[in-house]
Amino acid sequence: MKRSSEKIDLKNLSPSELNEFLESFGKERYRGIQILRWLYQEGVQSLDEMTNLSKRFREELSQVSFISNLLPLRVELARDGTKKFLFQLEDGNRIESVLIPDKARLTLCLSTQVGCAFGCRFCLTGKIGWKRDLTTSEILNQILSVSKTLPEKRSITNIVLMGMGEPLANYDNTLKAISLMHQPDAFKFSSRRITLSTVGVLPELERLAKEKISFRLAISLNASDEETRSQLMPVNRRYPLKKILTLCKNFPLRPRTRITFEYVMVEGVNDSPQDAKKLLRILKGIPSKVNLIPLNEAPGIPFKRPSEEKVKRFQEILMEGGLTAIVRTSKGAEISAACGQLQAKEPFQSFDSIEEIN
Repeated sequence: MKRSSEKIDLKNLSPSELNEFLESFGKERYRGIQILRWLYQEGVQSLDEMTNLSKRFREELSQVSFISNLLPLRVELARDGTKKFLFQLEDGNRIESVLIPDKARLTLCLSTQVGCAFGCRFCLTGKIGWKRDLTTSEILNQILSVSKTLPEKRSITNIVLMGMGEPLANYDNTLKAISLMHQPDAFKFSSRRITLSTVGVLPELERLAKEKISFRLAISLNASDEETRSQLMPVNRRYPLKKILTLCKNFPLRPRTRITFEYVMVEGVNDSPQDAKKLLRILKGIPSKVNLIPLNEAPGIPFKRPSEEKVKRFQEILMEGGLTAIVRTSKGAEISAACGQLQAKEPFQSFDSIEEIN
């Protein structure tokens, strides 16, 4: 990697890119491990804090590189403990992250784009359209920033990339970020603790199938036939359900892993017993489980949430057919932090410093 006159954000570099960058200074590879640990395990915000690097080396680094940071612009807290973080990026664009508590688990839902281009009709993010991709550092800084708000003995246990945007439409930056989440000298998240959710962007799914992935894959299905899925998800006209399922049947999964299919349940659209039976048929032969997500209603969404009885019956049919089906209780709906509700809008409660967020 050639050094350029423009300063490099160190958090945009993969471990191999970081080593290549350091070699341009004539530095040993172990320096890369030191820097990774400072960036992601210690969460330093300046090069001066890297005290096991010589002062001269730090000064050299500061001439050509920097460490980016994110501070929450606003935070909103729901009664169930869910927190929604609003971040303003350097160019003025805004994104949201959601921290979801569940017993001993703390799951952070990350954004990968500003807005989304896919326009799923049950999702508010799609209504604002796509503005730009996030850089690797902007994805990772959501983890670091939220982590700094946690009490000393608490830490993020799970990562889901299903906030604002389509992760596979920002393929390179997203995969680089995940590799650093998984990296032992960086975040050290187990592959079982990272989930990437996609609407099913076929070229990128095909590309992903050729790589050794270190995360769980979730596909937003939401229907059991082409017509209904196209009604809910315009992307289905370009990447049809049939082709997605064919790819899933041949997807190289690690031993004892399954593809998660997310199914947002919409009153009168995809919630009938017949829909459940069709879903059983189309998922046959795919190592899978289904997350049933009753629609989170919101102004601007032209659908209703089905009754608990309908959801329960739908789940029973799937389970009777031998499929693992879990009804996901959405958290944070009162602060528009639930699935499909992110828009990066104000007003939230404002904080002047990290210490105020508890």
